Amino acid sequence: MKYILITGSTDGIGKLLALRLAKEGHFVGVHGRTETKLKATVTAIKEQSNNENIIGFLADFSDLADVKKMAADVIETMPKIDVLVNNAGILTSKVDSIPSGIDIRLAVNYLAPYQLTNTVLSLLKKADAPRVVNLSSAAQSPVSLLALEGKTYLGTNEAYAQSKLALTMWSFDLAAKEPNILVVAVNPGSLLNTKMAHEAYGQHWSPAEKGVDVLYDLSMTDKAKTASYFDNDKGGYSQAHPDAYNSRKIEELIALSDTITLE
Repeated sequence: MKYILITGSTDGIGKLLALRLAKEGHFVGVHGRTETKLKATVTAIKEQSNNENIIGFLADFSDLADVKKMAADVIETMPKIDVLVNNAGILTSKVDSIPSGIDIRLAVNYLAPYQLTNTVLSLLKKADAPRVVNLSSAAQSPVSLLALEGKTYLGTNEAYAQSKLALTMWSFDLAAKEPNILVVAVNPGSLLNTKMAHEAYGQHWSPAEKGVDVLYDLSMTDKAKTASYFDNDKGGYSQAHPDAYNSRKIEELIALSDTITLE
């Protein structure tokens, strides 16, 4: 039995992955933003998997204080983390920024998983072969540090693409700093049949299962390679955006991310 934590797992590929792992008998930590939906998901997964080792963690990832609180709950509840899947993500939103002025996509898609992962590192280090699977995207564009500080405005798609490149850059940095933790970034597939794709584009290209399968493989099999980017649109490992290999840009990003998340 492995101890697995999946963020953003009350919907879409996160939920499907949680159910698949629960059916295999693993301890699964499910994360959601609303209490009602989280409780319903935990109950449903328990029933469908016949596995009682399912626990819910509540946090609004647009609120970094909430993320910190969830991390403390995780540390209190889980003896270790074998696999952390940073799946929670947002594209369209009713509000564009969090109170500090930072774009909500940069907060939810990058700063929240950055903070959560760094806070629960001690639990990952307790596992024999820990893994972090970070959900990137085919959409990646150069990160504006001013935008990350909330000092300049970005459009929806641009903010999303920047958040996904930031996540990929950090994935490579974490892999280098923590050689005992396997860290992989993955584009699970463009326009999968999920709520996010339908809200944003009103259509999908591929079934959600395509994304679930690759997340399962990277979480549980020897398909995963550390400090790498798996592009499921191309069906294999690929080059991420050039900035993901630029040590100076990565250093600047991490320094600012530390400043923001440690406030």
